[in-house]
Amino acid sequence: MKFLLFIASMLISSLGMQAQMDKVVNVATSNVVWKGAKVTGTHDGNVKFKSGSLAFNGDVLTGGELVVDMTTIEVTDLQGKGKTNLEGHLKSDDFFGVAKNPTATIKFTKVSSRGVAGEYKITANITIKNTTKEIKFNATAKDGKGMATFKLDRSDFDIRYGSGSFIDNLGDKTIYDEFDLTVALTY
Repeated sequence: MKFLLFIASMLISSLGMQAQMDKVVNVATSNVVWKGAKVTGTHDGNVKFKSGSLAFNGDVLTGGELVVDMTTIEVTDLQGKGKTNLEGHLKSDDFFGVAKNPTATIKFTKVSSRGVAGEYKITANITIKNTTKEIKFNATAKDGKGMATFKLDRSDFDIRYGSGSFIDNLGDKTIYDEFDLTVALTY
């Protein structure tokens, strides 16, 4: 009889528990698409991930950490010398200083359901150039794919080049502080 009670209690407890599981981000098929704007137009490109994982309880996202390889900043709207020059400038100390800061990180601190399976409100700490800021964004994660779109203000990370927030009289040389990011993950 004790054996039957033991089996029954194990079955009941296992029904209430779902396995906590980390899923590794496939860095070969995941990326960040960025878009920055200035008075006279926009530029866009990609950045690759160095590593990442998402934590799940069953099918429910519960956490995550992503490491962005800032040395992979790529410009996709230009070709030739213009592309090479802009990529070099974005990697320089005027912008992301990738020689000293080769990675950026996003660490989830809170994940809440938005009431629909696979849709979440995420609070995270993002670190760029050794400066950490809290961000909030909506995301989806299901069936091995994740997606999020949000804006960052580069001045929060001491990226001041061409910023009208720090430099007066830039005119049409002004580069806007906010830039758009679209994160696409496979796991």
